[in-house]
Amino acid sequence: MGTLPERKDIPPWVKVPEDLKDPAVFQVQTRLLGAMFGPDGSRIPYIEQVSKAMLQLKALESSDLTEVLVYGSYVYKLRTKWMLQSMAEWHRQRQERGMLKLEEAMSALQLGPWMK
Repeated sequence: MGTLPERKDIPPWVKVPEDLKDPAVFQVQTRLLGAMFGPDGSRIPYIEQVSKAMLQLKALESSDLTEVLVYGSYVYKLRTKWMLQSMAEWHRQRQERGMLKLEEAMSALQLGPWMK
């Protein structure tokens, strides 16, 4: 992971090259990306500005996971990684609760055998 990221628009708070050497890396379910980062990653610049870090997303082949690389100083990198992992877990639990509520509502309807 010692290579520089492919992005050309490195934010001014990221020190080149020392902050780009060892990114914090974690994986997120691809289905959660829209909820976390907005449509087409529209919230990424805001998250980067607030966290003073730089994000890069890489889709993993033959997987439903996306790798999130967080670049920046050691403290900002760790804090941003923790924040994003917490967001991912919150959105994952929220989606699960939504599915459970849907299942409960469907069973509450007690559809007859002809409706199934």
